[in-house]
Amino acid sequence: MLRINQLKLPVSHTPDQLREKLLQTLRMREKELKQYTVRKRSLDARKKPELYYVYTIDFTAADEERLLKRLRGKVQRVKEITYAAPAHGSEKMNTRPVVVGCGPAGLFCAFLLASEGYRPLIVERGAPVRERKEDVERFWEQGCLDPESNVQFGEGGAGTFSDGKLNTLVKDSCGRNRFVLETFVRFGAPEDILWEQKPHIGTDILMDVVENMRESIIRAGGEFRFHTKVADVIPAAGCLVLDNGERIRTDAAVFAPGHSARDTFQMLNERGVAMEAKSFAVGVRVEHPQSLIDGNAYGRTDRGALPAAAYKLTEKLENGRGVYTFCMCPGGYVVNASSEPGMLAVNGMSYHGRAGENANSAVIVTVSPEDYGGDHPLAGVRFQRELERRAWEEGKGRIPVQRFADYCGDRISDHFGAVRPNMKGAYRFGNVRRIFLGELAASIQEGISRMDRKIRGFAGDDVLLSGVESRTSSPVRIPRDAAFVSSVPWIYPCGEGAGYAGGITSAAMDGLKVAEALIRRFTEI
Repeated sequence: MLRINQLKLPVSHTPDQLREKLLQTLRMREKELKQYTVRKRSLDARKKPELYYVYTIDFTAADEERLLKRLRGKVQRVKEITYAAPAHGSEKMNTRPVVVGCGPAGLFCAFLLASEGYRPLIVERGAPVRERKEDVERFWEQGCLDPESNVQFGEGGAGTFSDGKLNTLVKDSCGRNRFVLETFVRFGAPEDILWEQKPHIGTDILMDVVENMRESIIRAGGEFRFHTKVADVIPAAGCLVLDNGERIRTDAAVFAPGHSARDTFQMLNERGVAMEAKSFAVGVRVEHPQSLIDGNAYGRTDRGALPAAAYKLTEKLENGRGVYTFCMCPGGYVVNASSEPGMLAVNGMSYHGRAGENANSAVIVTVSPEDYGGDHPLAGVRFQRELERRAWEEGKGRIPVQRFADYCGDRISDHFGAVRPNMKGAYRFGNVRRIFLGELAASIQEGISRMDRKIRGFAGDDVLLSGVESRTSSPVRIPRDAAFVSSVPWIYPCGEGAGYAGGITSAAMDGLKVAEALIRRFTEI
């Protein structure tokens, strides 16, 4: 297979024009081109409002050696990396493996195990995705929080109620990233996630994908238990204790609980599983009109057939802190993402169409164990809870919202200006600034103000801030060795909650890694 990069066409081009451009660039006749596929597509907006798509194309052709010589430097040979599970180990597995948690890490771990004949048992504290959707919408509309079935807990994990972004910075020499994307497509995601530079699925489609993956796992011999929490472990006995009192003996338990399973972290810590506090980030959600972001990205507010524009901004402050945007949701919603009574956290979410009036993202500051007294492994959890308690009090149980001008002035807003909230869940005016401790509030203000130099209007008076964005990543890490085993030899930490991922794709890839470790060690059931 051959590859050619940097094929540039106007954004309004047709598929036929792409094929014609490919043939012209290769100086090739129609019959010489056997087949081609788009490998990557990105947007070139350097000469806005003139916009172009830039393609990387993989193709096969007649007499490829002659073509390589003729177009030396423009075309190169590539070898397709096909993901494959490792050879099965020789150690007998006397009990089926258990996967704790059904977010992307647990789901992909279970999927690979089931595909290879290991018949995993998946234990999920929350509800199946359709039932969970009803629980979440009830909470947003009526304020009735179910601590076990919400934006954080349930089938699909926290990423189900987000933008469904699938880009990752994880290096991938084994084809895991491609396998994850292809699996999503196989179970219902749009095919363009295979080539778009910043692929996303959207909450509405992601639910179908998750449900279809579950059915596939069941057909392969897997079993799901929803509304079931691992309440305890007995390390010496290789035993999980469920919240209904049932005990499950297992040779291998994959713990993929997600970044918000605070009670699970506490239980594992009390049972002697090695754990350590780690850095994470906290901040606010900011909302701008999507037209503002489109105008900056495209040089025009009427984007036509172009997608709602995104951004990614970083600033290094004089106090040494980094402030950056995270989980940017074009045409999306700010959502109440709480999971504990008396505490409030927010997140961002988009549907596949990204058709909302506002763009939102988190503007966050990294905090380390030195910031929150990290002598105890769960010090970061305590820090998160304190911020969420303060956010709940500022909004009196609703999402606290504040204009940026009032955030800077340390006063509660009394009106909306040019930007009105696009939110899932009740909101009210509150002093978002008061949520933060120490210099964090000032760092967020300075970071947003500096970002205005990159996107004019980013720090406008009427820009809306809400808080608190506290669930950016796990506040703990559960150390594991080269065989992916924790300090308890039958417990395998996995995914974002265990401190080894930072989004849907990286969590899914980590789930594959842990499944591979089990496959290399054990025979199938």
